[in-house]
Amino acid sequence: MLSLEDFKTSLTLPSPVEPFFPKWKGAEKVSLFVKRDDAIHPIMSGNKWRKLSNALPPSLPMAIVSFGGGFSNHLHALGFICFKLGIPFTAIIRGDYSATPSPMIKDLIQWQTHIEYVDRITYKKRSDSAYLNELKLQFPDTIIIPEGGSQAQALQGIKDMVDEIEVDFDFIVAPVASGATLAGIINALNKRNRTTATDFRSLHKVIGIGVLKGEGYLEGLVQKFLPISKHQTSWHIDHNYHFGGYAKAPNELQTFCNDFNDNMEFKIEPVYSGKAFWAVKDMLAKGKFEDRSRIVVLHTGGLQGAR
Repeated sequence: MLSLEDFKTSLTLPSPVEPFFPKWKGAEKVSLFVKRDDAIHPIMSGNKWRKLSNALPPSLPMAIVSFGGGFSNHLHALGFICFKLGIPFTAIIRGDYSATPSPMIKDLIQWQTHIEYVDRITYKKRSDSAYLNELKLQFPDTIIIPEGGSQAQALQGIKDMVDEIEVDFDFIVAPVASGATLAGIINALNKRNRTTATDFRSLHKVIGIGVLKGEGYLEGLVQKFLPISKHQTSWHIDHNYHFGGYAKAPNELQTFCNDFNDNMEFKIEPVYSGKAFWAVKDMLAKGKFEDRSRIVVLHTGGLQGAR
């Protein structure tokens, strides 16, 4: 059993920022970099660690409860750290996988996670105060962490990630599902822009790539974490690259990821990072970035989900 501080020593932090030289149309006109949060740890990496890094108090809780689907990167990361820290963990999973557990669930079982399968109607209550109060009675002395780790405490971990980026850049691109990662990036850059930007043209710009069908919905998830500020960082979510919905991976996207993994120095998967890198490739081909733009693509990890 490790302490939280001992566990942190096993992580690669800060994660590297690497130049990226794909043979894509238009890539020669810009400077591309990848923030390799996938390299933080072979099991617990990416934005899942970032969002959990400040959610766990120094005096570790008696137990933790959280929510996710049968392939959830969030539950996988949380299950691993709870196992390492000796924290009892309950995963409330949408759908019944008891007969055919996914690879992620098999890992949770190996890590001594208590699993509760619930139907979709019950799962939809995961943000309802009455349901959460029922869970607090069922699991006393327990911290309840929202689905995806998306809560106010997550924003500081994302800010830590942004603060590690020492290269100058114009754009940062990141996949969007639950909204907290994009909100954390925007909040971090709001603070930086207020102290460094001399005019609007010098502001950092944030592009989210929606990985699910959710125009308006995803913007709302992000907005709830954003304070009202006249120094708002320029940001938007592009909804043209969800490929039909969450975890949808048609052949062209799967082929793109396979070719990428065969030819690049790091791996991507079709749920999050594959859609983000596809989007950058397509936007470059369409001339969406000005020449000599400096672009950072955030690799949010989640490679286990490709299983």
